[in-house]
Amino acid sequence: MVNLNEESLNEEIEENEEETEILETLKPKVQQLEALSEELHRGWLDNKPIRDNELIAKEYAERFDINLTDAKKQLFNFPDKYEIQGNDIPTVIKEMRKYRRTLKGENKIQFTNSIDNVISGYSDHLDKCMDSIYWIRKYKIPLNKMNNSEYHLRKLSTITKEEDKRDIVNLLCKHWEMDLNRRHLDYGPEYALLTKKMSITKKAYKKALKDTVIGNSPKEEIRKSILKAVCESPGISSRQIHDSLPKKLYNRTSPMIISKLAKDQNITNVDGAYYKINDDIKKNIWAYTAAFIDSDGYITMDKNHNPRVGLVATGNRGKAFMMEMHKSLGMGRLHLDQKSPQDTRPVNRLNFYSAAEVKKLLTKCRPHFKMKGPNADVLLELIKIKKNDKKKDWYKDRKEELFKLMKYHNHSDNTRFDWKEWDIDINNINKLIDNNKMEA
Repeated sequence: MVNLNEESLNEEIEENEEETEILETLKPKVQQLEALSEELHRGWLDNKPIRDNELIAKEYAERFDINLTDAKKQLFNFPDKYEIQGNDIPTVIKEMRKYRRTLKGENKIQFTNSIDNVISGYSDHLDKCMDSIYWIRKYKIPLNKMNNSEYHLRKLSTITKEEDKRDIVNLLCKHWEMDLNRRHLDYGPEYALLTKKMSITKKAYKKALKDTVIGNSPKEEIRKSILKAVCESPGISSRQIHDSLPKKLYNRTSPMIISKLAKDQNITNVDGAYYKINDDIKKNIWAYTAAFIDSDGYITMDKNHNPRVGLVATGNRGKAFMMEMHKSLGMGRLHLDQKSPQDTRPVNRLNFYSAAEVKKLLTKCRPHFKMKGPNADVLLELIKIKKNDKKKDWYKDRKEELFKLMKYHNHSDNTRFDWKEWDIDINNINKLIDNNKMEA
């Protein structure tokens, strides 16, 4: 059912659709410019000798005319820890392999493919980790020979002194050179000697990492405590978070400081209550959005044949959730604190009106829909024919058919729905489905 507020916004929305489509066409050019800028910065860094972090940050800031803080953020930005439900990926893979022993046949094959997908994703993550450490990424080939975990790479990223960096690179280059020399040898005494030296070099590398201590500043400890408190107790206030801190952290901060730190971590504030969407959800935001639309959302079109998609949640927690989803998806329009028909808790919506946004949303979510996949197909076809087929002689008739199909998919489980009122022959509904124009 179309919201009354949506009806009143239709005229304004249709005027903005053309502007949205123009912005969509400009996105690839913007992305191309960003890629060129990144390539320029990377080339400059790759040609620079190894320096202390402070020195290279000052040179970088001067070269690209930015302040020192921004320079450090760009240079020393290691990716977030890759975890699934609080467990690191090697642990997850180990448990998955243990569980695989209980399976047989096709289930075992499919589960093996799932393990391979997790390993592939972890490998991509490790590549990003190596690329984020500007002084080591030129040595990725020998670095990969050291069998680094994410924890090892994180330790590398914390090395700040030029001397320590050079020691690491020296070990990598020695190991790499011996490996290249060994490839041309037959098995024998010389081969065995090089293998032994490579093993000693690898142990020296591991020891250097072991001696590198990863420590958190008090500010970082406070950030972690805030995040943990919000995740464990959604709706908690900054004063309650402050009261829950250990004494050593309690004395270093205040409710006001906590509110600022919470904002920096993208924790949502609703009337003084804090909420945080689970990071595991954000890693597969399209699958989660599809599940949410299936259960508490809608896919429809209005009487003027405009596509409409929305997510609905109630209360303060629902309001925070809609705000988080809006930030995560980067599109849609928020309608918060609306009066509910039953005059109970306020209703909060994240609605999608423009054809460009609806197309992107449904295309990304389509593989994950369990219930509303047919609704999505109807809107994707509607968007396609409105953009490409307006001059076709069948265009108007197909729009009406799609309108009827949408009614059918939204009310097929309602035994009291009056199909005659909408001129829908449910016995011949397959004819409307088969008349698909996506390939026309």
